[in-house]
Amino acid sequence: MVTETKTQTNYSFLRQNFNITKSTDDSTAFSDCNSDRSGEFTTTSSESRRLLLSCATDYSDDLICNLVSALDSNVIDDQKQAAMEIRLLAKNNPENRLKIARAGAIKPLISLISSSDLQLQEYGVTAILNLSLCEENKEELASSEAVTKIVEALKVGTPTAKENAACTLLRLSSIDKNISIIGQSRAIPLLVKLLETGSIRGKKDAATALYSLCSVTENKTRAVEAGIMKPLVELMADFSSNMVDKAAFVMSILVEMVEAKVAMVKEGGIPVLVEIIEVGSQRQKEIAVGILLQICEESVVYRTMVAREGAIPPLVALSQSGTSRAKQKAETLIELLRRPRSGNNAHSQDLSD
Repeated sequence: MVTETKTQTNYSFLRQNFNITKSTDDSTAFSDCNSDRSGEFTTTSSESRRLLLSCATDYSDDLICNLVSALDSNVIDDQKQAAMEIRLLAKNNPENRLKIARAGAIKPLISLISSSDLQLQEYGVTAILNLSLCEENKEELASSEAVTKIVEALKVGTPTAKENAACTLLRLSSIDKNISIIGQSRAIPLLVKLLETGSIRGKKDAATALYSLCSVTENKTRAVEAGIMKPLVELMADFSSNMVDKAAFVMSILVEMVEAKVAMVKEGGIPVLVEIIEVGSQRQKEIAVGILLQICEESVVYRTMVAREGAIPPLVALSQSGTSRAKQKAETLIELLRRPRSGNNAHSQDLSD
């Protein structure tokens, strides 16, 4: 049987004192819930962090109200402290996310994202990320100017701000109407840039956001025009990146478009896909054979290129030892590759540019 005890702790914020009830219930399973993975902010003391993190199940409503009020302070250090502590309160606790939003935190936090102080901007976008994990908060975020501000952080923010901005856009894209709004906001070229130049975490966040946003045709077009195939091919070629699967998943939804097929081939994607079928994991092989099948179905030129890369032997092996879906796709692709390679269709013009 789980026992729970509660103790009262006094906490001071901006020269005001509050009582916080700390729970010692060990049964609560904490996970990151896709919340920010930033390091703890150095501007707060270890005691402050400990107290804020300890109030995951109960806390002072007065404290939250004062934190929200401080977001509008004329003193930038007070704004930073308030945004940082709101971020901590919202990081792992769904109830806190909802109550903080109801206290009116969203609009002032969004305003902070426009700050010329990059640290304050980072705190603001990180707090917004954690609040966006609450379904009830997403409508308010979408109805505000949040998307525009988040894209601004994606463009000019610190590396951490860019990563958390990408995560926030991913969370907001779970609402269908937001997918087009985000696409129209110029977010996709910035996500492609993060995919190409970001940290390992930034690349993963960008790939995940792009996979979600590219569920609609207009965003696929934007991604291809922004040059997404180059970083996707590079990531798929680098097995040490731990990005092969994510990059391949994104590519698999893009190559439905002719323009994406052309771009992928021009960036050297065919040899990379054949190599994945040879030495990749079972899941990677399944995604790769699916992509090759999509590009070969209507193009004799691409079939010739795939065959010349030596794809048939690993495809035969995959048809015998892969997953059920991979076997089926491999058999279909083998049949295509063995057809007579004459009568090139209109896709032969794809390589003439």
